[in-house]
Formats: sequence, C-alpha cells, structure tokens
Amino acid sequence: MRPHPPRATDASAPASAPASAPASAPTPAPPHVVIYLRDGCHLCEQALAVLEAVHERVAFVLERVDIERDDQLLMRYLERIPVVTIDGREAFEFFVDARELESALTGR
Repeated sequence: MRPHPPRATDASAPASAPASAPASAPTPAPPHVVIYLRDGCHLCEQALAVLEAVHERVAFVLERVDIERDDQLLMRYLERIPVVTIDGREAFEFFVDARELESALTGR
C-alpha cells in the first residue's frame, strides 16, 4: 500500500487565526465633578480656581451648576456654597483643598 501524498491546501481558505491578544479592560470614565455655586460668591470663585488648577493635571469632567436657577438647589445649598461633589457624593463644602481633591480623583 502506498502512502497518500500530502494534500494541497486551498489558498483561498483562511489560515487559522493567530491567538488574539487578551481584550483590554475598558477605560473607566473620568470622574464627574460638580460645583454648586452662584454669581457674586467669592468662596465659589476660589473653589472654582482650585478645581480648574487641578483639572490641568488630572482628567475629570467639570460641571458648574448655578443654584439660583433651581429653587430646590437654592434651598439646599444657599448657606453651604460652594459645594463640590465627585461622582454624586459630596466631597467639599466652602473650601476645596487641591491635594485632597487630587487624591480623591486619582484614588477612586
């Protein structure tokens, strides 16, 4: 009995795919920071300046909310502004410490 000659491969058939690289984990969304403020509030201006300075070093979404545009927010925050939340949790009131903010944003 004669051995069978090797089979010719079909060039149009796809070659077996190389092992794919493991899928990388999705990049988490940057933190969402909200500052509740109002016009004419000097503490709000100071807090916003700190947020903007940290924003130059750390990626996050910054949203400004004027409490005077919503009666419920006005009642809730009037005596406490500025109030800063990170991902929905209150993090600062009256004053924002740059080091604490940066730590909160990078250590979440």
